[in-house]
Amino acid sequence: MPKVTIKGNPDTILEVPAGITLYEISKKVQNNYKYPILVALCENLISNLHKKVNSDTTIEFYDRSSVIGSRAYSRSLEFLVTTCSSQVLGKGNDILVDYTLDNGIYCEVKNRTITENTVKLIEHKMHELVDKKIDYEFVTVTKLDAMKYFESTGQLDKVENLRYLSGSTTKLYKLGSHYDYFFGPVAHDTGQTDNFKLIYLDESGFIISYPRQKHPDAPIKHIHHKKLFEEYRRHQLWSRKVNLNLSSDLNKLGTLGKYNEAISLSETHYNDQLSMVATDIDNKKGKIKLILLSGPSSSGKTTTSKKLRTHLKVRGITIHELSLDNYFIRREDTPKDEQGNYDFASLKALDLELFNDHVEKLLNGEEVLLPTYNFTKGEREFLGNTMKLEEEDILLIEGIHTLNDELTKYIPRENKYKIFINPLTPLKIDNHNRVHSTDVRKLRRIVRDNNFRGSTAEETLKVWPNVVKEAEESIYPYQDEVDVIINSALNYEIGVLKIYAEPLLFAITPDSDYYSEAYNLINLLRNFLPISSELVPQDSVLREFIGNSNVEY
Repeated sequence: MPKVTIKGNPDTILEVPAGITLYEISKKVQNNYKYPILVALCENLISNLHKKVNSDTTIEFYDRSSVIGSRAYSRSLEFLVTTCSSQVLGKGNDILVDYTLDNGIYCEVKNRTITENTVKLIEHKMHELVDKKIDYEFVTVTKLDAMKYFESTGQLDKVENLRYLSGSTTKLYKLGSHYDYFFGPVAHDTGQTDNFKLIYLDESGFIISYPRQKHPDAPIKHIHHKKLFEEYRRHQLWSRKVNLNLSSDLNKLGTLGKYNEAISLSETHYNDQLSMVATDIDNKKGKIKLILLSGPSSSGKTTTSKKLRTHLKVRGITIHELSLDNYFIRREDTPKDEQGNYDFASLKALDLELFNDHVEKLLNGEEVLLPTYNFTKGEREFLGNTMKLEEEDILLIEGIHTLNDELTKYIPRENKYKIFINPLTPLKIDNHNRVHSTDVRKLRRIVRDNNFRGSTAEETLKVWPNVVKEAEESIYPYQDEVDVIINSALNYEIGVLKIYAEPLLFAITPDSDYYSEAYNLINLLRNFLPISSELVPQDSVLREFIGNSNVEY
């Protein structure tokens, strides 16, 4: 009989019959978990609970209070909502699972408008299936049969995606008579996804609100971030208009030798945003004294700020940049985090009084002796560097705290122009499988860290949770207060990143704690054909990560 070690606190060792499923094993330890077990790490891969165990192994189970479990919970709800929507709306009225938004998932209804009552009917159908605890079956079918099925149901997006995948078979999930493909495992049965709420947004769509990893007991209260939503929607509508919305759209251009078309459209769209922002600032010339720019890691802040500076220069506006790094307090006085390490990401790690004093003097036209932070000594030095602004000059500051008014609390709001940068990718694998913007940033950082810091993909994945924490605490809470959002996503970029990231991810071995995460990213990349970096313009924001940029940093 196989012996399984179930990781936990404490670990549990069981002898089980060969051929037993992970679901049957999970029932033996379910009492050790507060919420239903959804998926497992077995043989260092995340798997659904249908997987059978035939030899000694180590298993780690996940419920919705974990990152892995939370993603499985959301995928399960997506399957549930698409299944029930087809029953309520009828054939040909598909649901588009668009993007994560406002602590939920935004779903759009294709080919018709909806009312609040429509959403209530879908939610009611979902609860009916939850009460029946129907298995999410996991089946292997030939790729040809899968394509025939999806063609018969009008899901041509899935047909086109399968066309570009290698292999003669594919794995599908089945709920009743409804089949679907999902990029990652779902729960064992509908009864495990009983906690959710559908929120009507407008005649085009609704939000699926559900318990998140940090708030697993109930759906988080819906807060509609209007600016972020509108930017997502604007970019998505544009992507559909130019036929760059799905991975198959991009792959088709590759087979026709037309990648340059996708690159040109994406780069022009990104540059148009910079031009519009520069025009807006120019129209407020004399009033705007301070540009504050922020965004999460790997959002392309450096390139965006440099290119924006050029757009403003064309309009006769001179920009001076002030680095927050030079205003760190002495290292020995820096606050520490929960692990006892210096917390350089804390606002309290900055000398706010000195910084605000210098900003005020600069905006008043005074000359200021600027500090230079000596990172070796861990203290500021004054080396004779000075700065002085002319009457219509503008000061630009980039950093994680720039959207927080506490950083510039003595400067009137009307004199500030706040910019939030984020790669809000509109790309999807198909109508029910979105590409997470977080995964795009993760790929960008893996490539950049390897190119410019000599870091392995494993090292980047190891620090990623801290990167996410930093953004959640210091950037996202202030996104509603910005003047503009610049979307730095390029619709073609995953094809380029694939060439750089894939070998780095394959280097992560099965005994690594990050093997499963690397495996998931590899599976994402397999949906995209490679695109040569030689086609990428030298002033592209993507060059910030792959190298050979001609933008002066």
